[in-house]
Amino acid sequence: MAASVTGAAPTPQASPTPLDRVVPAPASADPGGSPYRITRGTHIRVDGSREARGVGEYLARILRPSTGYRLPVTAQGAGGIRLRLAEGPFGAEGYRLDSGRHGVTITAARPAGLFHGVQTLRQLLPAAVEKDSVQPGPWLVAGGTITDTPRYGWRGAMLDVSRHFFTVDQVKRYIDQLALYKINKLHLHLSDDQGWRIAVDSWPRLATYGGSTEVGGGPGGYYTKADYKEIVRYAASRYLEVVPEIDMPGHTNAALASYADLNCDGVAPPLYTGTEVGFSSLCVGKEITYDFVDDVIRELAALTPGRYLHIGGDEAHSTSHEDYVTFMDRVQPIVAKYGKTVVGWHQLTGATPAKGALAQYWGLDGTSAEEKERVAEAARNGTGVILSPADRVYLDMKYTKETPLGLSWAGYVEVKRSYDWDPGAYLPGVPENAVRGVEAPMWSETLENSGHIEFMAFPRLPGVAELGWSSAASLDWERYKVRLAAQAERWDALGIDYYRSPQVPWGGTGK
Repeated sequence: MAASVTGAAPTPQASPTPLDRVVPAPASADPGGSPYRITRGTHIRVDGSREARGVGEYLARILRPSTGYRLPVTAQGAGGIRLRLAEGPFGAEGYRLDSGRHGVTITAARPAGLFHGVQTLRQLLPAAVEKDSVQPGPWLVAGGTITDTPRYGWRGAMLDVSRHFFTVDQVKRYIDQLALYKINKLHLHLSDDQGWRIAVDSWPRLATYGGSTEVGGGPGGYYTKADYKEIVRYAASRYLEVVPEIDMPGHTNAALASYADLNCDGVAPPLYTGTEVGFSSLCVGKEITYDFVDDVIRELAALTPGRYLHIGGDEAHSTSHEDYVTFMDRVQPIVAKYGKTVVGWHQLTGATPAKGALAQYWGLDGTSAEEKERVAEAARNGTGVILSPADRVYLDMKYTKETPLGLSWAGYVEVKRSYDWDPGAYLPGVPENAVRGVEAPMWSETLENSGHIEFMAFPRLPGVAELGWSSAASLDWERYKVRLAAQAERWDALGIDYYRSPQVPWGGTGK
């Protein structure tokens, strides 16, 4: 299926990646016709919108180093690679990709759809396209049409920057990896017992003191407001919405250590660098607690253009049930006051979730029927559900007992287990239309750098992305594992370390 272009040497052994080799699986892939070949004369053509030009420039920055071509981004001419905004049955994030001898056209109703289409185009090109030095090519895109829209609007990944702190550049690196698989939410876990990671002007010691350490006693760190804005900006340029989390009323030792008045007895505990949970609580009966919450949410909401603000609510073992309900009744309206929608861990359903709130389920297959039913009842009453079952999609769980990183309290989570379930049918009694999507949390008790993050995320993260994007009918482990194996060459080109699971047929799977 090789094609030659006038002036280019034919490469008969080259064949393009099949249209159905993409992860996440597209809604439909119809092969046909000649492939398109990117050459020295290829232009990236965009319509007049600033957003389309931005996606075009992003694509050019990916393609130029490896191809060595200029690939000018222009609003003129025909042929080449075309990015086109037009009304159609694409929704907010869908797209159509048409490829043939004379060019590739990606059409979408919204810029996010163009961006997701570009991710598909990347995967249709040889993995060497990801390298930062000139590669030999040829750069063929299989002929045919892909039409694609996501199953769910929430396809998230959470990064815990509290147990170990990660720099702005490390977060950006993860954002780029998430974008490749059409993830659209970055949930940042900004506070916990071991560290407070966001500057709050009205309570400055939260960051300067509460952020001064991490698990194991390292120096910790925190984001200035400018740092956080840069993460938000960079995520938005990859069409990810940042969802910040301030976990409360538990997981609050860093705040309690920073301000004695937040403690019921007025005594600040020492900073904490261990990994136990459930021992800390804001003082529910003190009015200063709600002044604190109001200030923090006000400042964080002002920095966050996205719709959501996560208030945690898990493992509040040191808070009585009565106090927990009182606290959530006081705090949820504060989130609404500053224009945001509440997200909480599923324990929020033990109180009364605010209208429109989302509950993030992190229980296990074996979690009690009573706890699952509480979530289901809330879902039937209008609370949306994000699925993050810990023994399926917690990316910090060890793959096997030999895995050198991670924890195992939820069990060992091999690649098949993380993929082989259906979010729409996972929780008994939850209406399918209450499921907003899936999210893969990455807790960082044992993770200290980007290499650690990547080893635990890959190869599980693409599977979670597929659960969120692809139709239930297309979820099939036997077919998926072959497509997943073909991603390894791309991870190698990108310098991503990954776990070579024996469940995946690495090598010998084609392009």
